[in-house]
Amino acid sequence: MAEIKTDQFPQASLRAIADPGLQAALERAGGGFNTARLEAIDEMGSARWEEMREQAREIKRHTLDNLDYYLDLLTDRITRNGGSVHFARDAKEANSVVTELALSRGVKLATKSKSMVSEEIGLNDALAEVGVEAVETDLGEYIIQLAEETPFHIVAPAMHKTRRQVSDLFSDKIGTPSMEAIEDMTEAARNALRSRFLQADMGITGANFLVAETGTLVIVTNEGNGRFCTSAPPVHVAITGMEKVIPTLEDLALFLRLLPRSATGQRLTSYVSMVSGPRRPEDPDGPEEFHLVVVDNGRSRLLADPELREALYCIRCGACLNICPVYRKVGGHAYGWVYPGPIGAVVSPVLVGLPQARDLPNASSLCGACRDVCPIKINIPHMLLALRNRLAESESPEERHTNLFERLSAWGYGALMSSPRLLSAVRGLGRVLQTPLVKAGMIRKAPFPPLSKWTRQRDLPPLAPKAFRKIWEEDLSRGP
Repeated sequence: MAEIKTDQFPQASLRAIADPGLQAALERAGGGFNTARLEAIDEMGSARWEEMREQAREIKRHTLDNLDYYLDLLTDRITRNGGSVHFARDAKEANSVVTELALSRGVKLATKSKSMVSEEIGLNDALAEVGVEAVETDLGEYIIQLAEETPFHIVAPAMHKTRRQVSDLFSDKIGTPSMEAIEDMTEAARNALRSRFLQADMGITGANFLVAETGTLVIVTNEGNGRFCTSAPPVHVAITGMEKVIPTLEDLALFLRLLPRSATGQRLTSYVSMVSGPRRPEDPDGPEEFHLVVVDNGRSRLLADPELREALYCIRCGACLNICPVYRKVGGHAYGWVYPGPIGAVVSPVLVGLPQARDLPNASSLCGACRDVCPIKINIPHMLLALRNRLAESESPEERHTNLFERLSAWGYGALMSSPRLLSAVRGLGRVLQTPLVKAGMIRKAPFPPLSKWTRQRDLPPLAPKAFRKIWEEDLSRGP
């Protein structure tokens, strides 16, 4: 699998917040995506949008409840169309399928269209180990590959890079002159990649959707690289998670309206590629072989979990990232793995293990904005709370992550709040102790944790002169 650094979230977040260039990029890109999304929804009408969200959610629910049936149907249709389907239980098995296909066909160069699952399983490194060069052809992914970084965002993997950084990167890696215009950089990437498309022995893509009734792979992009990867090389390998299957082409029409509007605010992406197998004798182009690799890699655990399974409804639009106040301050790399943002804070702990990613469920203010913008109405806050509960109270010692101080604090708080007399006494003592700390009606600097951590960034209101219980007894209970 891809290198996992989810346990470094606290340190990585602090570094991100202290980086002014990164903060500027996050403010610029995140706000733009969300504004475009809102405009696209307004054009359609909020009532129609809500209706479509409900329909999409029901389709996803039905499909996952009957996933075995639809995967069997998908396999049958692809096989009839002349393709092959491979099921991989984990990253190692998925990489083995692709590398064996490459070795048996003498592949030396593979061109890749954007694929989050290939990032998840570390496919590029696995191919390199057997002597196959994998070249990313999505512009953002190409930039990231040259920079030897991981994607920063689900939709815009290089959104944290400035044009100067990209220009310098191109000069260093592909020998281009210094450039200022984005159009010139795009042209430079196009020229560098064109020959690679024509030389490739294998094309590797992801999938946005898999249509079971026809055995159709669907890819939505804003660049022509996806079409090149699926049609030019003699072998096309698509690799994707098992949750991407949907029942019918009619269902696809609905999702093709939801996904681009939620992701970039477009009515439709520039390219919608639909592949149903290898080239037929009458086709002018296309691959001689088509292979679909359906990856589990922990998704079965999500599917079997009644509290978390709706995370598999996700269509990877990135809307929750664009609205999330935490993501918009720390960015994608802080999350330490392939899937960042609110949905990543749910998916990653299950796929890599809750002990390894224990900080991610707490990387949320629980404001609910992610649930509000999700085109499938995924209740992300509920799932984050479920994971937090497991960290605090799980019967499994591996999952539970509370130290002695936290357990004693919780016990003490429970005892305090269940005793009015004790609460009153502690409140009176607090009123006395806070007196030297109150300046102009606020506590601006507390000397001891945890209050000292709070006052590093914000003021703390002092304890009120009169408790609410007293106010209720003396004033409010009398009525007007």
